Amino acid sequence: MVDGYGWPVEFEITGGEVNDCSAAPDLIARLPDAKAIVADKSYDSEWLREQIAKKETRAVIPGKRNSLKGNADMDWGLYRYRHLVENAFARLKQYRAIATRYDKLKRNYESMVAIACVYLWLPM
Repeated sequence: MVDGYGWPVEFEITGGEVNDCSAAPDLIARLPDAKAIVADKSYDSEWLREQIAKKETRAVIPGKRNSLKGNADMDWGLYRYRHLVENAFARLKQYRAIATRYDKLKRNYESMVAIACVYLWLPM
């Protein structure tokens, strides 16, 4: 998860076979107060939208093609800022150990991602 400036604030490492949407509730629960949560189509589910609404936060998530509810209330101007998440991934993948996942243990890989996030936050 990134803040409004594109800097990572929270992350969770999951297995390669795990759906990203299954890790989202834990991240949302740990999220500090936010006005909006911007995510891509893969996070379009009613139970996730309900959890975001319980935190009194606005969900800016486009609907999937087979979604029962429409996108009438979608703020496409705010959704354009989702590229900040992709930019954060691109900055993290500049570190070779993260891009290729040299470490086989989850705790070691989490440590490398945390160190890379610290480097991103440092003013250089």
